[in-house]
Amino acid sequence: MPRDRRRVETDQRTHLSVVQERAILVGVALRGSGHDAAESLLELAALAESAGATIVHSVRQKRETIDPKFYIGKGKVDELADRVKSGKADVVIFDDDLSPAQLREIEEACGCKVIDRSELILDIFASRARTNESRLQVELAQLEYTAPRLRGMWTHLERIAGAGGGTGAGTVGGIGTRGPGERQIEIDRRIVSRRVTWLKRQIAQIDRRKIRQVRARHEHFNVSLVGYTNAGKSTLMNTLTDAGVRAEDRLFATLDTKTARWNLGDGLHALLSDTVGFLRRLPHHLVASFRATLEEAIHADLLLHVVDASSPAAWEQYQAVTQVLNDLGCGEHDTIVLLNKMDLVEDRSAMQMVQRRLPDAMAISARTGVGISNLVEAVRKLVSGPPRQVTLHTRTHDGKAISAIEKHAQVLERRYLDGAVDMDVVIGSRILKRLQVMHPHVRATEPER
Repeated sequence: MPRDRRRVETDQRTHLSVVQERAILVGVALRGSGHDAAESLLELAALAESAGATIVHSVRQKRETIDPKFYIGKGKVDELADRVKSGKADVVIFDDDLSPAQLREIEEACGCKVIDRSELILDIFASRARTNESRLQVELAQLEYTAPRLRGMWTHLERIAGAGGGTGAGTVGGIGTRGPGERQIEIDRRIVSRRVTWLKRQIAQIDRRKIRQVRARHEHFNVSLVGYTNAGKSTLMNTLTDAGVRAEDRLFATLDTKTARWNLGDGLHALLSDTVGFLRRLPHHLVASFRATLEEAIHADLLLHVVDASSPAAWEQYQAVTQVLNDLGCGEHDTIVLLNKMDLVEDRSAMQMVQRRLPDAMAISARTGVGISNLVEAVRKLVSGPPRQVTLHTRTHDGKAISAIEKHAQVLERRYLDGAVDMDVVIGSRILKRLQVMHPHVRATEPER
């Protein structure tokens, strides 16, 4: 292939974009891996379409092991090159992560841009990022992904021997051209390294600020919506609150956390947060970068795990999210599993299998409102906590504390003495805890028997 053509294609790859491009998808099923390649390829198609690509063909191959040079077999590469030509494809998207060398070899063979699953997801996140916080997080993930691939992306310097490290007679470029390419790569690596350091410093500041913001809400009951991307979290957020979160039928419609007050009735409320959706094999750089965004889930009092009940892969999606939650250290949080989109379920037998595995899950439809009242009642009980009968002691002039007690507790008896009031009440244990945080002068003792 002419070098100037390869240079253009390499420049195209650096944009990490598949918008309005014709794409061919490639998946590999390794025997004994337990990985459902067909289902994963369907998900890759949804990701590619979410990025704006048009799918012109899909290629799958069963293999015992991965080919170190092409990932897939040489014969499959030749077939892929023919399909690229006949389908006028602009990009080939692999469902697995490729090494820089594999990317380079497949691009040479196919004559078009090649990206892998992680690169595609990073592209989608980059196009969805709206706030400064999410843009910084996406850029960090992109740079950490790209940094090891810098040598492969500098093929436009292949005329210079130094770019490939060659020093012998007859190397490309000849006398007087050895070295500069390698120096340029090193310069770029230093630039990337400095940028990564700066981004990490900025995101660390965001982390600290986010943690302070979340902890400042300790007097409130904090609920976080978590779940697979496109499970309906944003629609549920809008149903439960007046947040007006953008809800779309596409992957990763929400990247930035939104928090709103959720009125539960009878004076009870919670703070409800919508978080970024998860995905099977989500790039670990992305999970690390978005840790600040996920602080809402990490410090939540309750997680609402939203599962798309209409998806044939509902159980696998539930497991994928559970794994990410465990990785974040919040797998032991109080959790209510919500089987959402029940109005769209077509395969009842598959749904019943999921319900047998998750017997405590609640069936709802955020779009139609089915099951929402049961959800609100369940959260109300958790917000209150188990009822306790205690005696609360406060000062008679502390009107705010007395008003809060009357609002959230059942007052059985009052006794006034020397500017103080003792109130025998029945109150939820969690409400009592938050009441004492908001009004430190209120003391609680067990009533005399």
